[in-house]
Amino acid sequence: MRRSSVVNENIFRLINDLGKQHSFFNPFFVFIAEYMVVFLAMVVFTFWFTRKHKNRIMVICGSITFVVAEIIGKVAGKIHSNHQPFAELSNVNKLIEKAVDNSFPSDHTILFFSFCVTFWLFRGGRGFIWVLLAFLVGISRIWVGVHYPADILVGAMISIVSAFVVFRVVPKLSMIQKLLGIYEKGESYILPLKKDNYQG
Repeated sequence: MRRSSVVNENIFRLINDLGKQHSFFNPFFVFIAEYMVVFLAMVVFTFWFTRKHKNRIMVICGSITFVVAEIIGKVAGKIHSNHQPFAELSNVNKLIEKAVDNSFPSDHTILFFSFCVTFWLFRGGRGFIWVLLAFLVGISRIWVGVHYPADILVGAMISIVSAFVVFRVVPKLSMIQKLLGIYEKGESYILPLKKDNYQG
């Protein structure tokens, strides 16, 4: 059963049809849509293992934001649902394999906006490039035919609001600071930090 609005469908067609008109871009958007999640995972692990306290608080906030946003997203998916465009519409430029299920809101978008908006809030200034990356991932999911614009928009809005709330609240929680302190103390016994200063 189709449950997309006319505007939602028209914007989907506008973006998805670009893949038919400019097919040389398709491999780029397939890569972004499918494999950029690996890059995000590598970035999160890199921030964590820099062993800088602020970076770890940032990763914790990004993780909590994702969990909160994903829960809200699941609730939203119970209120409204739709299948992927390739399952509801004809002549869709489908570029990746995807099982047919409820695509509202986009989990991919929730994941990227949760972490990328958090990175921006903590790093400021040029950190806005992370938000642009999340936006690009969202567009790519439309381009390859697996999400409607509304799936992306709602996922992004849920994550952005969640990120701002978590950013304001979580770093101030003494429990978070204590737990991280205990972890870092235990880690220092297993992997002692190298000292840059020396006596010669």
